Amino acid sequence: MAATKQKLIIVESPAKARTISKFLGKGYKVEASQGHVCDLPKSQIGVDVDNDFALKYITIRGRGDILTRIRKEAKNASQIYLATDPDREGEAISWHLANVLGVDTSKPCRIEFHEVTKKAIQQALKNPRLLDMDRVDAQQARRVLDRLVGYKISPLLWTKIKKGLSAGRVQSVATRMVVMREQDIEAFIPEEYWEIAAKAQLPQGRGRKIHFLARLSTIDGKKAAISTAAEAQAAVERIKAAHFAVTGVKTGEKRKLPAAPFITSSLQQEASRKLGFTTAKTMQVVQQLYEGVDLEGEGTQGIVTYIRTDSVRISDEAMAALRSYIPERFGAEYLPEQPIEYKGRKNAQDAHEAIRPTDVRRTPDSIKNSLTKEQFNLYRLIYNRFLASQMNPALYETMTADISGDGVGLRFYGEHKKFAGFTTVYEEGTDDAEDSSEVTLPLLKEGDAVAIDDVESEQHFTQPPNRYTEASLVRALDEKGIGRPSTYAPTITTIISRGYVSREKKRLYPTELGRMVTSMMEEYFSDIVDIEFTADLEERLDEVEEGKVHWKQILRDFYPPFEANLEVAEQQIEKVEVKDEPSDVQCDKCGAMMVYKMGRFGKFLACPNFPECRNTKPIVTYIAAPCPVCGGRLMEKTSRKNRKFYGCEHYPECSFVSWEMPVTEKCPQCGSYMVEKRGRKGEVWHLCANETCHHRIEVRQEEETEEE
Repeated sequence: MAATKQKLIIVESPAKARTISKFLGKGYKVEASQGHVCDLPKSQIGVDVDNDFALKYITIRGRGDILTRIRKEAKNASQIYLATDPDREGEAISWHLANVLGVDTSKPCRIEFHEVTKKAIQQALKNPRLLDMDRVDAQQARRVLDRLVGYKISPLLWTKIKKGLSAGRVQSVATRMVVMREQDIEAFIPEEYWEIAAKAQLPQGRGRKIHFLARLSTIDGKKAAISTAAEAQAAVERIKAAHFAVTGVKTGEKRKLPAAPFITSSLQQEASRKLGFTTAKTMQVVQQLYEGVDLEGEGTQGIVTYIRTDSVRISDEAMAALRSYIPERFGAEYLPEQPIEYKGRKNAQDAHEAIRPTDVRRTPDSIKNSLTKEQFNLYRLIYNRFLASQMNPALYETMTADISGDGVGLRFYGEHKKFAGFTTVYEEGTDDAEDSSEVTLPLLKEGDAVAIDDVESEQHFTQPPNRYTEASLVRALDEKGIGRPSTYAPTITTIISRGYVSREKKRLYPTELGRMVTSMMEEYFSDIVDIEFTADLEERLDEVEEGKVHWKQILRDFYPPFEANLEVAEQQIEKVEVKDEPSDVQCDKCGAMMVYKMGRFGKFLACPNFPECRNTKPIVTYIAAPCPVCGGRLMEKTSRKNRKFYGCEHYPECSFVSWEMPVTEKCPQCGSYMVEKRGRKGEVWHLCANETCHHRIEVRQEEETEEE
């Protein structure tokens, strides 16, 4: 008796295949393609630009055994369902599988689901669809654009700068953003300002005596702008001598709204802030939650929905379950009358859902014993954000009071939480700590006399823009429309692994190599590293997916000017790599005179007898200024994270270190040492290193002398 033929379902990952296999009966066989099975060849560009961008696809090396196994199962299958991920890449994988296996694409063969649960799989099997060739073509257009940029510019970098370098359509923009931010920081000159606050109370003591802080707002009818210690002291004296009364009180209510449920970029940002995860770690862990974890008493279940999404939409079914659960757990007052609707980013793929738990009643604590610590923490983050997104706002009672006397104006602002709302469950993190403004509100009314107990002045300096973290870079890429949910993590991983960017204490710094490559790209391939141009390309890819633009038209428009830029670059770019420039340093291993070479982190000394002698040394550069601590010579050094700094030659006996270059001049105000700061327009400043002084002197630049 012949064996009954099974239906074959092909997914991407083995973990997902194992999970789905447990949902279905013996009538189904589930296999994993392990990602793409076909792609452009690595050994050649694979794009015939002279034949209207005809593509050469080959079976990816290492996928032969996988395809052999899938072909064998397909040959004996009564039906083949292509169940790869519900995005452009997944659609393209299904299309390649259909071609390899000879699947009839004129009939529905593609199934799509956004969560790995039994119900979702069964529903998908009841509703197969045709392959979406617009989505496939959008993927092909992106793939070819990336291939053209990578395979045309990278060899140029190898020839002109250093072997092993690469250029990428999205990675080059991301690197440039990090470089530009560092340039802004380097050009920043801090401005001094002072904050003055008076500790006040109502002298009649009406009600419970409450002290409150009122900040200086106006002097003689003008906005108070205190920029020197002398001005600050004068303002303090005026406040102490004045007689104050309340001249205006405004009370109100502030509503703090919950954040939308997670999309890929916001999950990466929040996991970085709250859990300390890198973008790559976040995607690794959430992939496990999506593909299925073994839950005690339930078996293997996918516990979050599809994880590469830019949509904040929630399905009707999930919304109904959530709105039923909130009043049951927290009380009716926490549930809004109508579901909260969130506006997603422009061109979001709304066919997807936001990232959410697949079952709102599966609380983090109920499955904690079945999850690793990382899985539990990330699932709790996703779960609580989802709950909070459909809860009532937090309500705050607010008060603003103007307090005036003898030409001096003070202002008090405070807020007091009177209903926690969604904050019972979740509050969104920030990249930088914020002071809480919640205080007990004093009982103030117009005409009240106010007593000043004490006045404090505090010196501040304006701060440069923050360096990017992985989280804030993802947010910037997302906001500017650079890349898509699937590209954020690999883009950041790539620019770090290539040595263009280094990560130190969560902050991203451009390396010398990153600056060098960016400079070359800005000069010769300005479109490729232009943020707006790259975002426009993303929009055109979206139009391909929507069936509005033919995918090859994008390539026809892109390639001719790109090719012209390539020809100019090949002719004009001079080789940057240093050719064994001799030094006066003797190799302490073989006696040869060492040479200068260019490495990943800039110049270094190397023995010319390589590979017989592999001795290398860092370059020691002394600066003119002496060590402010011991008077020794200061050396220019490079940290392991490729940050330039200045340290004493007598280290570790003398531990002086400075990220800015000290100068010989002493501060005329406090006598501390000063450091050099350079503006973008070529101006040079000497800035006092004493954080309580920060006196600055503008230095007139000398004209450059031409070398003979």
